[in-house]
Amino acid sequence: MIELTVSADAAGQRLDKYVRRALRDVPLSHVYKMFRTRKIRVNGSRGRPEQLLVDGDKIAIRGDEEKLLVPAVGAVKGARPPKHTFRVLYEDEHVLVVDKPAGLAAHPGSGIEGATLVDEVRAYLRVPEDLPPGEFRPSPAHRLDRDTSGIVLTAKTRKAMVRLGELFTEGDEIRKAYLALAKGKMPRPTGVIELPLSEHEQTSRSRDRRGVNFQEAVTRWQVTSSNHDASFLSVRIETGRTHQIRRHLQAMGHPVAGDRRYGDFPFNKEARARWGLRRMFLHAWKLEIPHPVTGARLRLESPLPPELAEVLGRANLDPKHH
Repeated sequence: MIELTVSADAAGQRLDKYVRRALRDVPLSHVYKMFRTRKIRVNGSRGRPEQLLVDGDKIAIRGDEEKLLVPAVGAVKGARPPKHTFRVLYEDEHVLVVDKPAGLAAHPGSGIEGATLVDEVRAYLRVPEDLPPGEFRPSPAHRLDRDTSGIVLTAKTRKAMVRLGELFTEGDEIRKAYLALAKGKMPRPTGVIELPLSEHEQTSRSRDRRGVNFQEAVTRWQVTSSNHDASFLSVRIETGRTHQIRRHLQAMGHPVAGDRRYGDFPFNKEARARWGLRRMFLHAWKLEIPHPVTGARLRLESPLPPELAEVLGRANLDPKHH
């Protein structure tokens, strides 16, 4: 038998969601069969999938513990926790804001090998591998492309993650600014790109049924310095579409330097040879957002990485930005 006690952090969840986390290697159909056959009990009474848990609830799951429980996802017994490669920009009991280096994937996924930002954050915060099911595991609250460096806000508590999810979805109270190097000389000092972008994660079934789903996307750019070859830009986005800056600048004919997916490949090759650019020149520079718990305005800033500042010097572009 497996016996679990609900903590204050895990309270408020549905029982079935909590149990599914506890038995994450058990088929879903079998979990619900356990509910039907009364093998899951709360405080001695029959557990019902939809009931909400409260702090201190005692959950008993009847079955062979060794067969039902599995190690935490991605955990290897005895493995050394990864060293963190990020820099801490801000930390309190609810959030951890880090300066992510380029090349570090934020989340695990297909084709991702080695430690991710999720792994490094949990190692830095000393999150136990055997954290009880239902307990919140600190995670990034928004996305940043693997090859983009800069600010990533991580939630340390469930309460913070829920509120941050709302803030990033609504977007009205968030200000995001990036620094980018674009191919060629921009047509004017400032501009706005209002070009709807196809939904990046739309399923093929949805496309077949409804057609391509386009989403509103607004990008504002300002030239900081430029020459015939390239333009150093500060970029603010009013929407948070996947690869928005990269796709918008490509559509203008001024793709981000070093972008291997949406970029100009001959230009990337030249930028590498002439200026030593070995990564995509896109950096999450500033983020303003209400604190998810206190509501106080957080104003976060990550300086341009030295390797990108050096590229600007070799390209005869002024690295100063405001």
